[in-house]
Amino acid sequence: MAKVAVVTGASKGLGFAIVKGLCEKFDGTVYLTSRDDQRSLEAVKKLKDLGFNPKYHQLDVTNEESVKTFADFIKTQHGGFDVLVNNAAILEWDKIYPDYEAAKRNVDTNYRSLLRVEKYLYPLLIKGARVVNISSSCGHLSNLKNKQWIDALLNPDLEVDDINEFVDEYLESVRNGTFDTADFADDGKHAEHRVSKIAVTALTMVQQKKYKDISLNAVHPGLVKTDMANGKGVTDADEAAKLVLYLILEASPNLKGVFLWHNKKIVDWYDPNGEYYCKGIW
Repeated sequence: MAKVAVVTGASKGLGFAIVKGLCEKFDGTVYLTSRDDQRSLEAVKKLKDLGFNPKYHQLDVTNEESVKTFADFIKTQHGGFDVLVNNAAILEWDKIYPDYEAAKRNVDTNYRSLLRVEKYLYPLLIKGARVVNISSSCGHLSNLKNKQWIDALLNPDLEVDDINEFVDEYLESVRNGTFDTADFADDGKHAEHRVSKIAVTALTMVQQKKYKDISLNAVHPGLVKTDMANGKGVTDADEAAKLVLYLILEASPNLKGVFLWHNKKIVDWYDPNGEYYCKGIW
């Protein structure tokens, strides 16, 4: 069976760069997926103009029917697939301390969408498949100062329900006005993004224990020069994509359940006192 790779949120930025790198080096079919048809088809054209041949399929990870439709397509066309890069994400820069609706949007897109993807797409991953979850420095546990949350996430028997409880408690604090900046590093700036990305990284660890036959890792690709970085990025998207391509194409299949920093260093995600939290970019 021919190999198949899927990249979400890939019409621009890091996702686009990952697709380009896969088209160049991956021996198989590469799917550029995104919720926006027009922008995605323009991205596909750019890649074809460069001599590459990606496929496109619409995929809105926040929409259950869209994810199900894509999963049905992959099952029908290919039977299964080999590579998944969960890149789709948002960050609304205009409010450092967002209201409830904005905070919920971030969490729903960046974290809860991965639960939807797991439900429909993970059953199609073949033995030995590789999954990369795009996290960030916001996704390291040291972004938290709330001891109750830290202790819960450090539980060696952590489950998805525990991550959901952490996320829900944060959102409820925003909704009811009890949000405390002291619960987070860096005065809690963009706490919604810290919460969603911490949840992504924690979910990576939980999923790896569940899916022992695949390699599942989280990465902090650096502060990439994309729209999401709001002009504050320092790393070129093509350069940042090399980290993801390394995990997909070169890393040992035994590298599992790690948090890989942009310099390819394996970082101890379980160190709440580390100096890995996101700071000074808002």
